[in-house]
Amino acid sequence: MADRLRAYRRGHRSEWFAALALMLKGYRIVARRYRTKLGEIDLIARRGDLVVIVEVKARPTLAQAMDAVGRESAWRIEGAADLWLARQPDHARLSMRFDMVAVLPRRWPVHVENIFQGRR
Repeated sequence: MADRLRAYRRGHRSEWFAALALMLKGYRIVARRYRTKLGEIDLIARRGDLVVIVEVKARPTLAQAMDAVGRESAWRIEGAADLWLARQPDHARLSMRFDMVAVLPRRWPVHVENIFQGRR
């Protein structure tokens, strides 16, 4: 139980750092831990008409963080993103991108754009 709580807290802390890093780059966080029947999106950020669906990974190295986003994760995230987008009144003019923020030990979070290509 203690391990589970520790992982939960680390996840929240990592998402907070990732959101801060994105806000300092000019993004507005529009949703955190957005849940759908298909899965959860860690962060949804927006800058103008660009919507960024962000997967946050806390790992010892950038390579391990990138490896942690597999094909199955990508499908789940895309499906959840489609559900979110369908609920937006201005969805027709929005463009979407799938990014990852790697939270690494004793480093500023690393923002990796286009971690995978969506179906669009």
